[in-house]
Amino acid sequence: METRVSSATREVFITDEGPTVLIGERINPSGKKKLAEALKSGDFDVVRREAIAQVEAGADILDVNVVCPGVEEIAVLPKVVEKVMASVDAPLCIDINNPGALKEALKVYKGKPIVNSVTGEENSLNEILPLVKEYGAAVIGLTIDEEGIPKESDRRVAIAHKIIERAGSLGIPPEDVIIDCLALTLGADSNAGLLTLEAIRRVKQELGSNQTLGASNISFGLPDRNLVNLTFLAMAISSGVTCPTVDVAKVRPAVLSTDLILGRDRFAQRYMRSFRQRKSQGKLSAVWR
Repeated sequence: METRVSSATREVFITDEGPTVLIGERINPSGKKKLAEALKSGDFDVVRREAIAQVEAGADILDVNVVCPGVEEIAVLPKVVEKVMASVDAPLCIDINNPGALKEALKVYKGKPIVNSVTGEENSLNEILPLVKEYGAAVIGLTIDEEGIPKESDRRVAIAHKIIERAGSLGIPPEDVIIDCLALTLGADSNAGLLTLEAIRRVKQELGSNQTLGASNISFGLPDRNLVNLTFLAMAISSGVTCPTVDVAKVRPAVLSTDLILGRDRFAQRYMRSFRQRKSQGKLSAVWR
């Protein structure tokens, strides 16, 4: 299954046969005081620099989130989307659960974005999917419903089916629904990783959907988080994740290595190109820090 997204000048194709597509996660004020203050003051130069840095690090798509106390989402989100579009040519993933702000951002977007996100909750399905259809976007479907994030893989897969079926009833094709089976911390539940991996495998088998994942959630509260994140991310990609949402600078070498092992890098061209670049920059060991 192939999902096409685009900016005004660039297309990105997400598929389980091609290389893993990386969605850069860093334009998000959560835990980033400098970015949060910049958004509140209307100074978007921090956003511009972050967008450029992520694309230079290898991000294929950029997630854009402005949600923090003191920010008027309806006014700020479209301005940030315009700022990022003017700074880089990467397609955007518009990360908001406010339908009013989402609509304003979709109005100014040039191309086909990803909407992040819709859930299995009735309010979300009824508010978000019509906007996805109206503006011809793709959408991330989170496997969560009114009862929260299921602790069973069966229920997460069932929610994925529900989201795709409801999208289809509005004329949104299945290739435009990207599923997120959600990762929870191993610090609270030692089976959290296994549950997510099983859900990912089943979604791939039953629906064939492209899938994203915020893989770093798996290590919350644990020491040496990057090691856990990279191990889990490689396993998630081999199970069916095609476009993870990540800190690209930290994970791209490991993702390229995973693609190489999975036969998605002909003659190791992408892996070797990245190796030569990191060697010239003195960053060969940075992936393990």
